[in-house]
Amino acid sequence: MTTETANTTLKPDTMDAIRALTKRFPEPDGALLTALRIAEREVGFINPHVCEQVAEAIGMPPAKVWGVVSFYSTFRRDTDGKYIIYVCSTLPCALRGSEKVFDYVADKLGVKNGETTTDKKFTLRKAECLGSCGTAPCLQINQSEYYENLDFKKIDEILEDLGNDKSPARHHTV
Repeated sequence: MTTETANTTLKPDTMDAIRALTKRFPEPDGALLTALRIAEREVGFINPHVCEQVAEAIGMPPAKVWGVVSFYSTFRRDTDGKYIIYVCSTLPCALRGSEKVFDYVADKLGVKNGETTTDKKFTLRKAECLGSCGTAPCLQINQSEYYENLDFKKIDEILEDLGNDKSPARHHTV
């Protein structure tokens, strides 16, 4: 067993819970997203070893599970930084400057879409609709905090706060 698999082996109770969850659906696909969230909550992220275990518990090919994980940008990966910054890239946000916001953040962090800073502090991702069309451009930090009506000054302050592991609550909107 490698270090990667030793640190990401799901507990027997978790595997049992995923198997029980699967029985509630006519097809195993119905349980997949919830099963992945259960595994992610336990391990802290999703990697190929976690996918293999979820696949075994549900009874589907690991490639199908990984396909779902790679499709949804909201699953945390083991390569992600402490803070995942999602910048909305859909048309309403683009019309209000989201591409400039994304490019600005990418330049400030020195990363491209999907990349993580060398200090493992930040991961930058483009996201499909963050549901904030009227207050665009916006970004989301991890899975919970939204920042709207952004300008470069606000972005600088948000990144500075996060860089110092402080909550940028002064700009938090949701």
